[in-house]
Amino acid sequence: MDYVAALVPPVVMAVAFTALIVTIVKSQGGANKAKEDAAVDAALASAESARQAAKGNPA
Repeated sequence: MDYVAALVPPVVMAVAFTALIVTIVKSQGGANKAKEDAAVDAALASAESARQAAKGNPA
């Protein structure tokens, strides 16, 4: 029965990893995609304007 005890943790981790990947793939896109994209675009624009201000070159 030691072989069962040795195989259970890898099998549990494989199932958990598969469930994680499925959840990530299912959460991509959908109704919130535009809102998420807008949030990322706003963050990138903010970072770019901060970088331009730090260089002393206002855009």
